[in-house]
Amino acid sequence: MPPSLFPYSYIKIRFLTRVRQFLRSKSSRKRFRSPSDPSDISRPEIREREETNIRQYDQASSVLQRTVKSLHFGDGEEKQRAAKEIERLIKESAKVRKLMVDLGVIPALVAMADSDQLAVRALIELANDTLLNKIVMVEEGILSKLPKNTQFATMDSSSFEFVELLFSLSCLANTQLFLASTEPVISYLLTILNHSKSSPETRAFCLATLFNISTVLENAETLISNGVVPTLLRFSSVREFSEKALPTLANLAVTSKWKQALESNSTFAEILVEILTWEEKPKCQELSADIIMILGHQSWAQRERLGESCIAPALLGLALLGSSLAQKRALKLLQWFKDEREARVGPHSGPQRAGIVAVGSGLSQKEVEKGKRIMRSLVKQSLYKNMEIITRRANAAGECYSPTVRRALVSSISSKSSPF
Repeated sequence: MPPSLFPYSYIKIRFLTRVRQFLRSKSSRKRFRSPSDPSDISRPEIREREETNIRQYDQASSVLQRTVKSLHFGDGEEKQRAAKEIERLIKESAKVRKLMVDLGVIPALVAMADSDQLAVRALIELANDTLLNKIVMVEEGILSKLPKNTQFATMDSSSFEFVELLFSLSCLANTQLFLASTEPVISYLLTILNHSKSSPETRAFCLATLFNISTVLENAETLISNGVVPTLLRFSSVREFSEKALPTLANLAVTSKWKQALESNSTFAEILVEILTWEEKPKCQELSADIIMILGHQSWAQRERLGESCIAPALLGLALLGSSLAQKRALKLLQWFKDEREARVGPHSGPQRAGIVAVGSGLSQKEVEKGKRIMRSLVKQSLYKNMEIITRRANAAGECYSPTVRRALVSSISSKSSPF
């Protein structure tokens, strides 16, 4: 046999063997299946039904054989038609999905993935609910088939199926094969996220894929060095995408590189504080509070920036109107800011020693104490007024909060925290 015909003959023999086993198992199940009421179905009808099933399987066998042959040995158009047919067949039967893998369909489709959208769609169907197929795709080099940036200018919103495939494959983010190709994948996802023609669904797939990648600690430095933090912060401020972007930020917040990335970003504090006020997005509020707690624990400078962003009113509202978890986070943060403020102004609060007023100031000690009492009263009135406003909003919306939360809040905003 000529060497050039050997691969074709081998594939054909392998294909016919697998199809024969597939049809035999199907025919056996159909042949021995008893009717619900044997008296209502005559033997000729049973025979006709079996013959119909056999004809259908023979037709399916012919279609499979023709499709696989076109995929392996056809020209460009034949390969495209074969990829489309494979997608259809896989959707119709999970058995066909396994059969396609045994016939070596995945390597052929991977070779077409960087230039053929139909091949990518077929790979998406092959990857669904099948870990082994995903591993084979990565081993065959699917992550090296990323579309080049120069192609983005000609893409429309329907040309981003590759992102969906990457999302399906990102469950392998902790494997060595995937880790070796993480950087180009991240760069590709960020380009798609920032592309003007990307659809909301495509961006959601990008954010979900970045989250899966961020669950592996080894990927954190690569993500941050590729500029993912500013992009995620921008999408966090968009209500449609915030719930998908914030978890990735939370995963990155535990790394030292994250701290360096935030130091060069002037908007993160305002964005996180604003998210705390989104009453219709309780999950986002919880995630934002978690990130703020991590930041506050790591850096005094970051706490200062958060304090300058008027975080106290947002935390107060969250403690009253937020979910149970958000309330706990808010109360803890309020206590942090209160303790820090007391530590900062401690030497100037409480009873003052005589002589603290400079000579020639024109004010007696009695007048100074009176002024402090007035200022303390004004601060307390302002804080309680804010609490009443927020409480009215909660009652109007049918919300309630526990006496424990109320007592904790009163303690947090007590006059002891006043610097006067």
